[in-house]
Amino acid sequence: MEKTLEKGRLPQIDSIEGLARFWDTHDLTDFEADLEEVTRPVFVRAKGKILTVSLKLSEAQRLESIANSKGVKDATLLRQWIVERLNDFSALDRPHNKPMQPTRSAAKPRRVPSARKKRSPRRD
Repeated sequence: MEKTLEKGRLPQIDSIEGLARFWDTHDLTDFEADLEEVTRPVFVRAKGKILTVSLKLSEAQRLESIANSKGVKDATLLRQWIVERLNDFSALDRPHNKPMQPTRSAAKPRRVPSARKKRSPRRD
């Protein structure tokens, strides 16, 4: 059971759930004397680059379906796949000037010579 706080005293709660419960039942204006102005950002996004990826409708639907089955957003799944592939590529320790070759699954299938004997042309 939570204690009743004196007016103007902010709680020392470490969990997001606990803070949410507290602020659901209290008003920020009751704590104005305890607040201070913040001069620098509190939450800073990691620096990165946003990319746009064009997919066919069927590809986007498959991506969304797979992401839903894993319980993540489609952009999160796509980022995971890209990072995994980049890590795989980095593990190969290739020189940076060599072009990347497609993986076997992405490349066209090879033609394998048939095991059957070729028929010789008919002579009539």
